[in-house]
Amino acid sequence: MEKVKDTARAIVRLSYDGRVHKTFRGPLARERFENEARVLRHLEQRGCPFVPRLLESNPESLKIVTTNCGTRVDHMPEERMAEIYATLEPFGVRHEDRFLRNITYDARAGRFCVIDFEFATLLDPGAPPPPPHLQEVES
Repeated sequence: MEKVKDTARAIVRLSYDGRVHKTFRGPLARERFENEARVLRHLEQRGCPFVPRLLESNPESLKIVTTNCGTRVDHMPEERMAEIYATLEPFGVRHEDRFLRNITYDARAGRFCVIDFEFATLLDPGAPPPPPHLQEVES
């Protein structure tokens, strides 16, 4: 596996089959693990197409495995970043770590994606899904 990120809060590795393996560590690791898994499940249930899919969740090792949402984005205007993060809100999620490092580009899908939901907030978990025209984050 290729190590993508190694910080005080998490180790992220990319497996040869393209899956992303994230192990939480450091302060509030369990809470961050539980929150990210909960938010990813919520977004999948709501049909959000521009976030990773949660494939595995292991509470004992504080590890999740997700689909890969493309490659990191190096440059983007602040206004465009704000637009991308705003597209999560109709799905009932506010991303609380709104930095460029949490936006990727999926060339296969031809769109930007949002990753890293350990600090995200669920706004209204019982709301109906957003209209279809809000489900795309175009490049």
